[in-house]
Formats: sequence, structure tokens, C-alpha cells
Amino acid sequence: MKATTTATGTDPFVHPALFYQGPDDYLAGTVPFIQQGLESGEPVAVSVPGPNLELLRTALGQDAERVRLLDMTEEGRNPGRIIPGVLRAFADDHTTRRVRIIGEPIWAERSELEYPACAQHEALINHAFTGREVTILCPYDVTRLDARALSDAEATHPVLIDSTGERASTRYDPDRIITGYNTPLPEPALTETAGYSILDAVTGEAASLAHARAVARDQAQRAGLTDDQVADVQLVVAELLANSVDHGGGQGRLSIWSEADGLVCEVHDTGRLTDPLAGRRPASPGQLRGRGLLLVNHLSDLVRVHTGPQGTTIRACFTTECH
Repeated sequence: MKATTTATGTDPFVHPALFYQGPDDYLAGTVPFIQQGLESGEPVAVSVPGPNLELLRTALGQDAERVRLLDMTEEGRNPGRIIPGVLRAFADDHTTRRVRIIGEPIWAERSELEYPACAQHEALINHAFTGREVTILCPYDVTRLDARALSDAEATHPVLIDSTGERASTRYDPDRIITGYNTPLPEPALTETAGYSILDAVTGEAASLAHARAVARDQAQRAGLTDDQVADVQLVVAELLANSVDHGGGQGRLSIWSEADGLVCEVHDTGRLTDPLAGRRPASPGQLRGRGLLLVNHLSDLVRVHTGPQGTTIRACFTTECH
């Protein structure tokens, strides 16, 4: 399996999916891709789940020292921070020549709640890197992922690679995935002892925002989050509400509740989010505004968004199990 490394059309950005079966197949599709980049003097980064990262580290030997190796289960736990914090962070550090990246954001252990955000992420890559001299190879484990994930991969990647060779995807339609997973968010999965707070109309007034932050602090502490997480929850709530005040009709409805593995903060307002890459672009040097959703993605373990004519709902999740 030889991965595409050069553009085949007018756009220099290349985004193939690699369908693999087992470790040998994985290495056959990824190691040559990495080595070709190194031989060409191209910067190479790899962000994949831990077991595959160690597999590649061993296979590369001393060449591993020339590759930026990242564990996607840590760097990309929240799919919303992969583009700004992993892919753009690396590509923007190397703007003078083509960059190669292996990114594996979807693995079998991803939860049902996480998956829609992962699929949207894969679709949004195509918009985030249009016109860039970048190749991003995305491996998919066909032996462990379900049919939905593999079908969605055909819609989010213009080129498909497997043991039979390389072909253009006849189902490529990333915008269908972006809109298709823009659905109402599931109802809260409350536990018997769950705390649940709702503030119906939080405005930009200092007293209103201070009360919201205090409620967020109390609920986060009750959910068993660490002190650092409690501070993160307060900051995320403040940023989401500030965004509602500025862009969502002047106020937002804040809901916070505990779940079995952590805490969920949700803000709903009457605005409509029209930029699908909002919160996924790195901040420019000196940028003072427009960083709220980026910060929310950075601090949260998962962010889900639903937007439409009736308004926008943004849900930020914080888990206790990984801290």
C-alpha cells in the first residue's frame, strides 16, 4: 500500500484514508509514507493512538527521532482541538515546504457520544487545509471499526487506499457529513445522585456572570473534578456565555449536570453558528477577540455543537476517569 504524497488536482492539499487490517497492514501503509517524507526533507508528524504509536516507533528505529510523535488519545481526546492543536500547530511551524502528517482520530474505543464530533472533524480538515502544501494520511482499522465509520471515511476523504491499491472516492462529500451530524444533542444521562442546575437567562452583567461561575464551581466540585478542572469549567462557562451575549441574542441559558464519569456544561442561545470552523483555527499573534470557542475546545474533554434556525447549543464535557 503506497500512500498518495502529491496533489492530483488544482488543490495542493492531499487527504487520503488508509484502510488497514492488522499491524502488518498498518506498517505497510504508514512506514513508507513516513520514510519518503524524511528522504525528501519534508517535516513529518504522527498522531495516532498509543498502541499504534509504539508500533511505529519500533518500526522506524532511529528515524523515529526525526518525526514528531504524538498520542492521539491525549492530544485529540476532544476532536475539536485536533485541527488547531495538532495539525495546524505542526503545519504552521513548517510553511516553506510540503508537510506530511499521519492523523488517526477515530479508533474502536471512541464512544457513541464522541463519534459524530470525530466524523465532523475529518470533514472539516478539507476546509481547514484547502490550498496548503500538506498531506494528511488518516488510517482506519477495518477489522474493528463499524460500517458507519468506514462509510463516513469515504465521504470525508477524496482518496482511499487499501491492500488492493489506491482509488478516488466516488462518495466524497464532506459537507454532507458536517450537516448530517448537526443534530439535536442527546438528553442528559443523569445518575441518581446527579446535581442539575439551570440558569435560564444569563446576561453580560457582572452579577449574572458571577452567579453562573459560582454555580459552575459548585457543580464541578460536587462531581468530583480536580481543582484544575473546576477552574477550567468556570472558564469554559464564562467563555460560552460571553459568546452568547456577543453573538446569541444578548443572553444564554446555562445547564450543568453530573454524569457517571464527570460533568457536562451546556449553553443555549438564539444565535446561529454559521462558521463550521469556529473554535478550530489557531489564534493569530496578538489576537484579542474570537478566541472563546478555541479556548473551550482546548480545555474540554469533548465539545458537541448543534446549530440551526432555533438557536445554538454547545455542550462541553469534563471527565473524571482520565484524570
